[in-house]
Order: sequence, then structure tokens, then C-alpha cells
Amino acid sequence: MTPVSPGMTIGIVGGGQLGRMLAMAAAQLGYRTHIYAPEASGPAADVSAAWTRGDYEDGEALSRFADSVDVITYEFENVPAAAVSLLAGLGHVQPNAEALRIAQDRLLEKGFVTQLGGRTAPYAEVGHRAALRTAIETVGAPAILKTTRFGYDGKGQVRLQDGASQTLDDAWTQIGGQPSVLEGFVRFEHEFSVLLVRDAAGGIRFWDTPLNVHDAGILATSTVPAPAPVLAQLDEARAIAAKVADALDYVGVLTLEFFCGEEGPIFNEMAPRVHNSGHWTIEGAVTSQFENHIRAICGLPLGSTALVVPAVSMRNLIGDEAHDWRNILSDADSHLHLYGKHEARPGRKMGHVTRLHLERD
Repeated sequence: MTPVSPGMTIGIVGGGQLGRMLAMAAAQLGYRTHIYAPEASGPAADVSAAWTRGDYEDGEALSRFADSVDVITYEFENVPAAAVSLLAGLGHVQPNAEALRIAQDRLLEKGFVTQLGGRTAPYAEVGHRAALRTAIETVGAPAILKTTRFGYDGKGQVRLQDGASQTLDDAWTQIGGQPSVLEGFVRFEHEFSVLLVRDAAGGIRFWDTPLNVHDAGILATSTVPAPAPVLAQLDEARAIAAKVADALDYVGVLTLEFFCGEEGPIFNEMAPRVHNSGHWTIEGAVTSQFENHIRAICGLPLGSTALVVPAVSMRNLIGDEAHDWRNILSDADSHLHLYGKHEARPGRKMGHVTRLHLERD
């Protein structure tokens, strides 16, 4: 891989808060960033040198964007894979379109990880309403019905407590009658994520694994170090994550989420990008997930992923919680990150706060 030297321009597809933090890390290393997104503006606009507004289906606009940058990455996985494939044909794109294609489809994702030796919750494909009855008979209840594509932060999913016809009808209506997957419940003690960065030569580095706590399907907190039950499953989870990264010939930051099950780590989903559960790395690690992602896609040496303090915690600021910035800043050990979003809607991630702990709790 020919390195992309500082002073050149990194194209970022998507202009949300992840794009914002990627742009800030890129600027620290001397790069300019150019955003491509269908919106007129967004959190990344404040910190990027250029912004192109264009649809993901607009081949001419994508081509002009590719011509104006030296390397391209993306900040979220709901970018159409066709757009990334087109960009890949015009220039250097990392992570590659195959990683995006698999991560966008829950059925493909589960099958892919299972083939590599990963363990998932029991699941069944639900392509239409009649198939939901067969799926509930196979998987059992309670269960969770999730749209195959475009679900995140608890969206595009509904819980089924039983297999009654009315329950199934209601669930099918709530997800809009879209192709889905039914996942059986599994017993688990904790949720955690494996965060890694892989370079073009296949070198992999892992950050410490955080314990994740969700509220209403949205990540609330991530804490490092994780408790003993998670650490006992870490080697197996990391081995699965490394297999996924290698099989995809992945370059950049990759995150796999797991449940800490009774028989070992249970794969939940993967994100081919920097991840919310890794935001603590900005202050808590020698090299943040954002900087190492930039290093990887530009062909630079990877930075250390070691902790800089014994323990770190990160809390998302949802909706009006971002207005409490004065009290947050009154804690000298806390680091506030606000994303520049103008409207604090319920359920919307407005920022996060990281706290460095000089001793383990």
C-alpha cells in the first residue's frame, strides 16, 4: 500500500459525529478532510475543509468527490454498498465494500461469523408474515424480530413475548413488513465489544475491551476494564474478531459486539467503522480509535492501543443531557465532547463524557 502522506485529503462518506471525530484526528496528523453526504450540513461540517452534498445514488457527484480526495473511508454502515463499490473503482477505499455489504445484512453477517467458528443466538430468516410463524416455532419465544437491514440504536426491532397470532401480526406491522430475522433470547451476564485496528499488511492491535450497558437499545455507558466474566471470554472473542478482520482483508477499525454467555462469547453484530463503545479511547488510550483508523487507511504505522490510566468510563449524553455541560465540566477528571447538533431530541446522541480513573473502582 502506497502511504497517503500528511497534507493530502481524506474523503469521508457521511457527516455525523463519527465523521467529525475522524476529521479531528486527521487534522492532528496534518490531513485535510472532505465530507460527502446527502445532507446540507452536519456535525462534521464544523471541522472539515470541504463538504459535498450529494445523493448516494448520484454517480457523477460521487465521481467528482473521488477525484478531489486521495483516500476514502466511511463513518457509518448504512451507506449503500453500491456507492462504496463505485468509489472503490475510482480510488482507494477502506474499509472495503465487502465488509460493508456483509455488515449491512444481519443474515449475511450471522452466517459469515458462524462459518468462521463464532457462536450466535438461535435465529431464523423471516422473509414474509407467514414465515414468522415457522420462525417462532423454530426459535421459540420470547424472541426479538429485527429488520435484516438498517437497524441501529434499538430501531427496526420489536420483542415478542409469545407466539400468539395477534402478537405476530403486531410485530410484523411494527417493523413495516420488511425482511427480517428472528433471534432467540440467550442467557447472558454482560455485553461487551472487541475493538481492533488492522493495517494493510495484516497487523492487528486490540484496545482493552469495555463493558457496555444499554438503555432502551441505545448505548449508555462503556467501562474499562471489563469485569472478570468478560475477561475470561476475551481470548475467544478476540480470536473470532481477528478471523473476521482477516477474512475480509479489513483495513481500519472494526468492532464486534458480544454477549457474555454461559458457554462463551455470543456474537451479536459487527460495525465496519469506528464505534461508540470506543469513544473512551480519545483520552483513555495512547492512540484513539479515530487516530488509528486514519493511520490504517493512510498506510501509516499503527499507534499503541494501551491504556493511559488504570480505568476509564464513557457515558453518552442523550437528548437534554447535553445541556448539563456546566456540571460535567465541574469534574476535573471528566472530558466533555459535544457534537454540535442543534436540536436535542429524545434518543438522540448529542455528545459523550469520558472520565479517567487513577485507580480501579
